[in-house]
Order: sequence, then structure tokens, then C-alpha cells
Amino acid sequence: MRLKKLPYELTVCKVTDLSDIKLDGGFFFVGKTDEELSLVCETKDCPEKTVERDDGWMGFRIEGVLDFSLIGILSKISTILAENEIGIFAVSTYNTDYILVKEENFDRTLQVLAKEGYDIVE
Repeated sequence: MRLKKLPYELTVCKVTDLSDIKLDGGFFFVGKTDEELSLVCETKDCPEKTVERDDGWMGFRIEGVLDFSLIGILSKISTILAENEIGIFAVSTYNTDYILVKEENFDRTLQVLAKEGYDIVE
């Protein structure tokens, strides 16, 4: 399985209003529930006004479009990383999954996954 590194630093935050989000920026993902409005975005595009903010994330995506019948892809990666004491923040889209780890763990994350047979691409 191929994992593609994302070439930018990411921020995970909570915002109060959709108008705070730079919709014409690069990578971003919005999650809205009855309790919160969360945003994952490139750090350079993070809104000035946030309720809470956590910088210093790096990420990669599982390459290709994942069929909904595939089982355990994210689970396997998260288990490998958990066994190596690396925490994750996962984001899923219709096509694939994105896995974020803290910047200080990023190189080690990629090394661990490469050792487990994953193909890491730039």
C-alpha cells in the first residue's frame, strides 16, 4: 500500500463560524457536529480567531480511492503506530483516509510504516 506524504504543516482547531475558514486555501477539512465546528487546515491558512488550536501536525494519505468494502486499512495503520507509541489524528474523506501525527514523530512514523511494508512516496 502506498502512503503519500503531505508537504505542509497542519493545524487542528475549533472555530465558531464557517466564515472564519479560508475556503480558497489549500488543504482543509471541516467537521461539524451538534457540539463543535472543527477544522484541519494548513497552518498558514489557520484562522486568526479560534476557540482552541493545536499546531505542529504533519500527515500522509493512503493513495488511491478506497472501496467501502475494504476493511481494516486505517485500523492496521493505527495499530502499528499505537504499538510504537505514536498517536494519530485521522481524517476520512469519500475517497481515502488521511493520518496526521505530531511533527516530532513524523520521520519515525514513516520509518515504522516502511519497515512494515508500506511504500512511502513524496
